[in-house]
Amino acid sequence: MRGTGAAGGQGQRSSRMGSLGRSQVIILSYVLVALELTCLFMRFSIMPYLTRQLGLDSVAFGYLQTAFGVLQLLGGPVFGRFADQHGARAAFTLSFLASSAFYLLLAAACSPALPGVALLYALPLPAALMHGLPAAQMVIADLSAPEERPAALGRLGLCFGVGMISGSLLGGTLSAACGLQCPASVALVANLVAAVLSFTCIPISTKVVSADAPAAPPGRPDAGVFDLKAISRLLLRPGVLPVFLIKVVSGFPSGLFMVMFSIISMDFFQLDAAEAGYLTSFFGVLQMVIQGVVIGRLSSYFSEGALLRAGVLVFVVVGLAMALMSNVFHFCLLMPGLVFSLCALNVVTDSMLTKAVPESDTGTMLGLCASVQPLTRTLGPTVGGLLYRSFGVPIFGHVQFATNVLVLLVLWRLPLPQKTDKVW
Repeated sequence: MRGTGAAGGQGQRSSRMGSLGRSQVIILSYVLVALELTCLFMRFSIMPYLTRQLGLDSVAFGYLQTAFGVLQLLGGPVFGRFADQHGARAAFTLSFLASSAFYLLLAAACSPALPGVALLYALPLPAALMHGLPAAQMVIADLSAPEERPAALGRLGLCFGVGMISGSLLGGTLSAACGLQCPASVALVANLVAAVLSFTCIPISTKVVSADAPAAPPGRPDAGVFDLKAISRLLLRPGVLPVFLIKVVSGFPSGLFMVMFSIISMDFFQLDAAEAGYLTSFFGVLQMVIQGVVIGRLSSYFSEGALLRAGVLVFVVVGLAMALMSNVFHFCLLMPGLVFSLCALNVVTDSMLTKAVPESDTGTMLGLCASVQPLTRTLGPTVGGLLYRSFGVPIFGHVQFATNVLVLLVLWRLPLPQKTDKVW
């Protein structure tokens, strides 16, 4: 019966793929994510200078970042549910149209003839719908076999590295040569092109319900995009809530450190802007290699539960080392372990969580996962700033060590699914 259902599912999926095959759709999703991340890092390279040019201080800049994080936090689950109900094409297109609106406002804010401060404060509004990465994760999760999913999701790390390096270089080069408005305008055009590609090349839907899939809960078809009960119900499914909490709790201490990294690099490591840029590029290269290659290789030999425990264990060791580090050389030595833990935690938990829900809900689940990073960006500046001001850099290592020791103890007692298991 299962073989018949799988064959029928593949037939339904193939009928929706259009002219592009499964592998071509996955590759296009990688390309679109790399394009989105390139524009994101172009934005990062000009935002501090734009706020300074408009006369705003660091507090106002922090408010903007917090507003952006809050709207993405609230919009992630809703966007994921929209993707489940309306399909991959609509999700990708909506995300890139929202990004186009964002970069249009950003380019307008750079113009001296327009009210730049007012436009800058309007920037976070489209952020609630800017979720190209979760849309790509949904497509990849839908089109990948369960045993291939960790490696397929891990390759998004290559996109992240490409976006970090190319976006930082383009943003700095274009703004120096042509002014701050140039990178914003280039990003606007790139997102409009991506919206056209999404609408014309991405299939309407990548989902299929096979014969052995669980029946939808009563009343589910009438549930709307903004039905919070339907969204929160996913967290109560077997095997979901413990893994989701591990994802949030284990990664939060390192997220606090990364939020404060620009301040730490200036005050503690005594780096100038160029040296901080080199360190960020090193981080991007490590993520490309570890998430794009290493995690995928390890997933072929070890179960997801083993990889998750290994990532948390390395978090413990890195936290202890971070509490003892005194210079940037020490940080460079522990950075591979930090990147490995971050990549293992994100890739493995995303894979496990998408297997623990019906295929029709993978977008909503990934939308919930996408809200974890905005949560850190929202709370991080306040919590991280208080910790740093009161206790200094070692406190981040102490918090990471203590938190992940507790998570590791929970993990050893928690029954985790094997590499190819799918929990219903």
